[in-house]
Amino acid sequence: MKRLGLGCAVTLALVASVSALAGPYSTSFPLTETPISEGGNWINGQTVGLDWKNVNTKPGLAYGADASGNPSYNDPTALLTGSWGPDQTIQGTVYTVNQQTGSVYEEVEFRLRSNLSAHVNSGYEVNFRATHDGSQYCEIVRWNGPLGNFTYIQHVTGPGLRNGDTVKATIIGNVITAYINGVQVAQGTDSTFTSGNPGIGFYLHGLANANQDYGFTSITASSTGTPTPPLNLRITP
Repeated sequence: MKRLGLGCAVTLALVASVSALAGPYSTSFPLTETPISEGGNWINGQTVGLDWKNVNTKPGLAYGADASGNPSYNDPTALLTGSWGPDQTIQGTVYTVNQQTGSVYEEVEFRLRSNLSAHVNSGYEVNFRATHDGSQYCEIVRWNGPLGNFTYIQHVTGPGLRNGDTVKATIIGNVITAYINGVQVAQGTDSTFTSGNPGIGFYLHGLANANQDYGFTSITASSTGTPTPPLNLRITP
């Protein structure tokens, strides 16, 4: 076979990387894993990010490993691996029992255009408080990178969550939208992050040992558009 010049080899590697669009990805969390991996399809907030917590699974449930909120906002986080397009959708079925109110906060979270590395957790979060007694809310948040460094984009009351409800988050261009049972409940705009991966997260504050009272029983994630190519170009001599 004819040997390619340097410029041709780099170009082909770029094309191969760009065309390898990850997803769609669906799971009902069939395994017991500490933390979630599902064959290398997930990375985790403590394992990779160091300053956050991991996401664990048991058959039929993904939940925060230790969503203690101490230090504050060390939310258990898991991101899907691979190269994802910038326009992303993630949807899941919520598990929530023994709902708490007052100063106890339980949130299920989706991540969009997110990245994890040592001491860095960036991207967009769409969270839903697991109550339906009037204390519920839905928020769209930008995570700026360092632990505890985030910016609110939108906060609404919303209809609240019950066990078995379906929640969804999308980002199309710079528009981020949240849904409960197919009905739009929140929307905001932000142009800071243009690439990254979808994922899930959790938050618990004010009560110990309740991290398995809420979570996701299934999720589906998909994307469109051209992903950012990974920085691992193969150069053929």
